Amino acid sequence: MLIHQLPPKPDYLRVKLRRRLQHIGAVPLKRTVYVLPVSDQSREDLEWLAREIAADGGEATLAQGSFLDEETDRRLVAALQAARSGEFAEITVAARHERADLDRLTRRLKNAVALDHFGAPGRPDAEAALDALSQRLTGTGSPAMTPPDAAPLGRTWVTRTGIYVDRIASAWLIKRFIDPDAQFRFVPPKGYHPEPNEVRFDMFEGEFTHEGDLCTFETLCRHYKLKDAALSAIGEIVHDIDCNDDKLERPETPGLQIVLDGITSASSDDETRLARGVAMLDDLYAQLAKGGARK
Repeated sequence: MLIHQLPPKPDYLRVKLRRRLQHIGAVPLKRTVYVLPVSDQSREDLEWLAREIAADGGEATLAQGSFLDEETDRRLVAALQAARSGEFAEITVAARHERADLDRLTRRLKNAVALDHFGAPGRPDAEAALDALSQRLTGTGSPAMTPPDAAPLGRTWVTRTGIYVDRIASAWLIKRFIDPDAQFRFVPPKGYHPEPNEVRFDMFEGEFTHEGDLCTFETLCRHYKLKDAALSAIGEIVHDIDCNDDKLERPETPGLQIVLDGITSASSDDETRLARGVAMLDDLYAQLAKGGARK
């Protein structure tokens, strides 16, 4: 549960917050109280959002609990289902359009499915509409869902278990451009206490994490003044996937997301995920560095 208060001005903060809440699938209990089903991802999303609110001059409190009134639970479940059902319906209608964008709608459906906690109606129709669109367009079935001089070396960099795009990419960035002797440690989101010589990244209260609307990869690039054009392109791709806000819309994003999904589906071991992700990002960086990035 996110309980928040924004300053009266500027007005765009309310628009920004509303969009972010929609992107993570939260629904209102009251005008300034939003809820999500309990999960590590929900907690992480709301923690980042609370930080953004505080950075913009507002106040935010997070809570976890249950309602004594069962009707409140039913109403919130219905609201969560309605939000996803509405999105599935919009995707279905959009996919039937003559000039529908298959890649964009596929990403949108995948995001909607990830936020569908209670089996909202409409998903089969959306999937069927995308399959029909894919066949119209392609004749095939559905698509598959510079380091600072003073920086100390050889530190232990700590992040949460279950690494995905931002944590994989940030670890690659650290090893290749910030601390070549870095060691990585993966810890549970709760109960961890940092030890000397450890640096936390992409985790709540970490030394390097989301700042404003920047993902952790972008925060590291800014802090260490890494202005390589290829790194900037990778940062935009990582932002597109991690922040789920369609802000930058790099053309490489859907392909990288499919590969990352394959890596994480193939193994739950973080060391294995990181090793495979590092190899992929090495190749991507080499291609972008020689002019392979497209706008």
